[in-house]
Amino acid sequence: MKGYVFHGPGQSAWEDVPDPGIKEATDAIVRVDAVTICGTDLHILKGDVPEVRPGTVLGHEAVGEIVDVGGDVRTVRPGDRVLVSCITACGRCRYCRESMYGQCRGGGGWILGHLIDGTQAEYARVPYADLSVHPLPNALDSRDAVLLADIFPTAYEVGVLNGHVRPGDTVAVVGAGPIGLAAIATAKLFAPERIVAVDLVAARLEAARQLGVDAVADAREAPEQLIEDLTDGLGADVAVEAVGVPETFETCTRMVRPGGHVANVGVHGRPATLHLEDLWIKNVTITTGLVDTYSTPTLLRMAAAGRLPTEQLVTHTFPLTRMQEAYDVFSQASDTGALKVVLGGEQHEVVPARAA
Repeated sequence: MKGYVFHGPGQSAWEDVPDPGIKEATDAIVRVDAVTICGTDLHILKGDVPEVRPGTVLGHEAVGEIVDVGGDVRTVRPGDRVLVSCITACGRCRYCRESMYGQCRGGGGWILGHLIDGTQAEYARVPYADLSVHPLPNALDSRDAVLLADIFPTAYEVGVLNGHVRPGDTVAVVGAGPIGLAAIATAKLFAPERIVAVDLVAARLEAARQLGVDAVADAREAPEQLIEDLTDGLGADVAVEAVGVPETFETCTRMVRPGGHVANVGVHGRPATLHLEDLWIKNVTITTGLVDTYSTPTLLRMAAAGRLPTEQLVTHTFPLTRMQEAYDVFSQASDTGALKVVLGGEQHEVVPARAA
């Protein structure tokens, strides 16, 4: 079969790899129908995630069909259409028993495309299948469903829920890429007074407008002042960091109000300065986190009911065989207008980027 293989920083290829097989009785083998590319995959290719060894098939999000299962798998069987979660859960360790699946100590957590071969391939092995794949409703097509593997639960759990978004809040989302846009969409479920999107790219700010934000700000033009003006000098109740660079994290800490929350979602490859000399007196709560995906069943029901704007976030689709082209488009999002890039699924022709 073919898979997209990491060979070291800046080196990757769509190439022949061995077919996966059942290794443990809790495994399932999935024929991949649709995958997407995550910003974390770009971090890996830059060398920001040194745990990923050369020779690893990348990818941690997929929709597909079960083709084989180990003897201990009980909840799915060959022929079932499933969502492959970005997080694998053993279900037995302390963290899994507390629904903190991202911190699994029983061989799970974020392992696909990280510690073991991932989903950007024609077939994928999924350990602990009973808790790590989700049967899909027929109403949800593959191109929409694959966004529920990572970005929506990540934005919802690590951004919105960790940030304690409440009715009447001012929510600032710094970074209007796919995660930031998913945070905007799920924050709206809690009826905040206003949501402000901050980004450097005009096309992404326009995408945020299309999702119904109340204001947008260019990150180069003092977004903290806009927040101050909108809140009579108080600051944002919740600031969601959705980029993963020091500048955006520090922007969030400057715009949050006393007693507010900074919810860091971005994957950081460089140190960020924590200005405790300013923050110690402000009663600010700062949260970090790897998604646990405990919310995935709820989000799947909402998506099937048309309550999540999944379709609006997909700007480009490709067949699996054009994986390298898809990576090129996604990695140059400021030029291509790419938000989420989906390979496979319902459509196989490239969809042009939306106009800014």
